[in-house]
Amino acid sequence: MRRAHSMDFGAEMVEGGVRFALWAPTAKSVALVVDGADHPLPESGGGWRRTALPGVKPGARYGFRIDGDLVVPDPASRFQPDDVSGLSEVIDPRAFAWSDADWTGRPFEEAVIYECHVGTATPEGTYAGLQARLPDLKALGVTAIELLPLADFKGARNWGYDGVQPYAPDGAYGRPDDLKRLIDAAHGLGLMVYLDAVYNHFGPAGNYLHAYAKTFFTERHQTPWGAGINFDGKESGATVRQFFIQNALYWLEEYRFDGLRFDAVHAILDDSPRHFLAELGETVRKTFPDRQIHLMLENEANQARWLERDAAGRPKMHDAQWADDLHHCWHVLLTGEDAGYYKSFADKPVAHLARCLAEGFAYQGEPFATLDNHPRGESSGHLPPSAFVTFLQNHDQVGNRALGERLNHLADPKKLDLARAGLLLAPQIPMLWMGEEWSASAPFLFFVDFAPDEDLNKAVRDGRRREFKSFAAFADDTSKIPDPTERETFEQSKLDWSERERSPHREVLAETTRLLGLRRDVVVTLAKSGYDGAAATMPRADVVDCTWRFGAGTLRFVANVGTEAFAVDPGGARPVWTNAPDGAGRDLPSWTGVFLTESHA
Repeated sequence: MRRAHSMDFGAEMVEGGVRFALWAPTAKSVALVVDGADHPLPESGGGWRRTALPGVKPGARYGFRIDGDLVVPDPASRFQPDDVSGLSEVIDPRAFAWSDADWTGRPFEEAVIYECHVGTATPEGTYAGLQARLPDLKALGVTAIELLPLADFKGARNWGYDGVQPYAPDGAYGRPDDLKRLIDAAHGLGLMVYLDAVYNHFGPAGNYLHAYAKTFFTERHQTPWGAGINFDGKESGATVRQFFIQNALYWLEEYRFDGLRFDAVHAILDDSPRHFLAELGETVRKTFPDRQIHLMLENEANQARWLERDAAGRPKMHDAQWADDLHHCWHVLLTGEDAGYYKSFADKPVAHLARCLAEGFAYQGEPFATLDNHPRGESSGHLPPSAFVTFLQNHDQVGNRALGERLNHLADPKKLDLARAGLLLAPQIPMLWMGEEWSASAPFLFFVDFAPDEDLNKAVRDGRRREFKSFAAFADDTSKIPDPTERETFEQSKLDWSERERSPHREVLAETTRLLGLRRDVVVTLAKSGYDGAAATMPRADVVDCTWRFGAGTLRFVANVGTEAFAVDPGGARPVWTNAPDGAGRDLPSWTGVFLTESHA
């Protein structure tokens, strides 16, 4: 089976050649450049310029000459073989033969997500290298892999959030067919594949839209990266919106991704009557009615409105949000850290944890210290657990630390044992950060490569050190902070898969595998029977007792994060997991817990 996504943007194979299209509303003149020769690119209305050129074959290099001078790549390029400033390559997406014709996805309740950065997940740092590890992830109990953004970025290494070519998977990891091969192999093993997509900004190097489409951006909206993307412009908004909506459809259709995670949607500023996020989610639902597509948000504003369900319990727009609140609660309890946004969770972390477990968000309209005590969040208690992706670590929470420490570098192993079970056996959608399953030794550091632009490299380097100078550990000496522009920083972040076979990593891997087996056999079965609500109590200031109700029965989690023992009355429920010495979870010493289940049958 061969697939291609048809769209107004970019270069598209047609009978006998290629159709080229560029939206350039503020350019005076545009010429198409193909393999070194210029061709007219006539106006076709609304800022569009289009032509069909016969005889052009896959592999041809092309770009657009703006106003008789600057040659720019296609903003909808399918591949950039010579990085973001080079010419684009004509790709025939129908050339790849898929073998997953019967694959339609898996229910979201079955999702156990493995977030990874392709360049550091394996020694090879390629799609092929990650493909070789898919059997290991399946054996672990993972059911979905989430890739950090792949949109082509400047240089050879980057987290992916500096992408400037949203349609072109970065060549540092392989060619487009290598990515398709990875996804096809994952589907063959029953694994879903998600992609992190960035629709709130472009990276600082290699974005040429300003040269010919100035109205793609607007000063009416300001973001942390400068002028906002013009989603609501009277003349340009419809085209800008379609650029990103078509991008989402492209990844889902042409590459067969099973879902998308949208980065920092609180920075997608749109005053339209119908917000871009609503149009995006509804369009995806309508376009793929027969596939199980999962859409996830990162949203600091905790806006439950984007996660609403219909009468049948199906997402109207987006499936889930990354549950930062729950992460923050566990992190405070595990490490004692209370700086930055952790301050808003350090006053009553156990109470916040209880609310997160039962309702999703800790803050549902209450004042938030990090926002100068402005209200944060919306009511979320009516949403099912599958509306929240939970985690103890992710690329941000590890990589945004000065030294990239993982939780196993910061927390007591016994405490981490309880939190790990609390993550993997609760009915929310759990996510592991690559290597977390064996408490990997490698840090995950911040790294970029803007060479030969040494001014930009210096700005990033200086900014990183300035950011952490306010921290006591670096106030007098920021030289300990790894240089994000050095290749060594990137190399240090690569996983060493061989350590999984050595103690103590081997034991952590075995326990993670056991927990995911319990999740599959017990928790997923309950979740699929229908959600009836949840309630959490605090029988003591340092004890959480949460019960989730489902059609087939209940799941209960009791966790003692205090110093004194706590006695549990299990009623008629049986223990599924406990790390208490009694083996039954009736008597919980410090930092132990129990999961219990009771069937309605």
